[in-house]
Amino acid sequence: MFDRLHEVAIRYDELNELLSDPEVIKDTDRLMKLSKEESNLRETVSSFRKYQAILSELEDTEEMLKESLDKDMEEMAKEERKSLIEEKEKLEDELKVMLLPKDENDSRNVIMEIRGAAGGDEAQLFASDLLEMYQKYAVNEGWKTEILDATSNGIGGYKEITLMITGNNVYSKLKYENGAHRVQRVPQTESQGRIHTSTATVVVMPEAEEVEVDIDENDIRVDIYLASGAGGQHVNKTASAVRLTHEPTGIVVAMQDERSQLKNREKAMKVLRSRIYDKITTEAQAEVDAERKSAIGTGDRSERIRTYNYPQSRVTDHRINLTIQKLDQILSGKLGEIIDALLMWEQSQKMEQLKNEY
Repeated sequence: MFDRLHEVAIRYDELNELLSDPEVIKDTDRLMKLSKEESNLRETVSSFRKYQAILSELEDTEEMLKESLDKDMEEMAKEERKSLIEEKEKLEDELKVMLLPKDENDSRNVIMEIRGAAGGDEAQLFASDLLEMYQKYAVNEGWKTEILDATSNGIGGYKEITLMITGNNVYSKLKYENGAHRVQRVPQTESQGRIHTSTATVVVMPEAEEVEVDIDENDIRVDIYLASGAGGQHVNKTASAVRLTHEPTGIVVAMQDERSQLKNREKAMKVLRSRIYDKITTEAQAEVDAERKSAIGTGDRSERIRTYNYPQSRVTDHRINLTIQKLDQILSGKLGEIIDALLMWEQSQKMEQLKNEY
């Protein structure tokens, strides 16, 4: 671990020298890339240097205790040593976490897609509940949400909805929401009071910048058609809906939420770019996960990851066998307890891997 920390500190110093180089300053793309790397290393290096200072103080204190001291001075030195050891151990734990492999997408905004799956209208109503849950969680985190496109079922549910969530480190927390979410409850339309099981799927993609995904316009088939469903006077009168098909990957994005064809195309391109970026990174990650056997949150999106049981007011995350009797709180956007548990589980898995590798 110490060798790795020394390497990080050396690289950090190199970056600071490069960032003051006039030639680097003139190269905007390189400057941004190096600035981001420097920012990512800053906290780790600061903690490591603090750790080194504590080791030095601890060494001085140990030397002092070898000398002949009066009783009061000896007690003070022992208290100082105890305090330094505690701080040293705390920093060691923090540094271990900081050295864990980082997901380069963690700082990104996300595009989230929620779809009603098995269960008809009830599944689509549950998709609406999930949307509201994520919107409330976003408010709690100080993030902003924007609905890019939505297809409702006319009774308050959604067949499909696409939204963008922007803020600090959005993907780092919401990436764990990928997968099938299951609900167990008595539907409003159920006259016999029987509990039904329905599912909705959630896909979370990191937002991709235009420079990161090189899309050849010749590879995109563009279809313009009349919008349908709720949407005002332009519906079925103005050809404003846009469908983009990226032929090399087969990815299709349709957008009709805006009255303007141009705005729908802009939104569709944003989603298409993120889907292509997500496909590339997910396939690359799958190869790593196949070796490491530790995927969480970015695995098979058809996999059932969580159950929301209304009769028992219970939420269970099946990936880490976590059950919480706080259904109302979870649905009101208080997802922190689940997400923190998933993060800690993933960190513990990565730490085990590092031990095995070293």
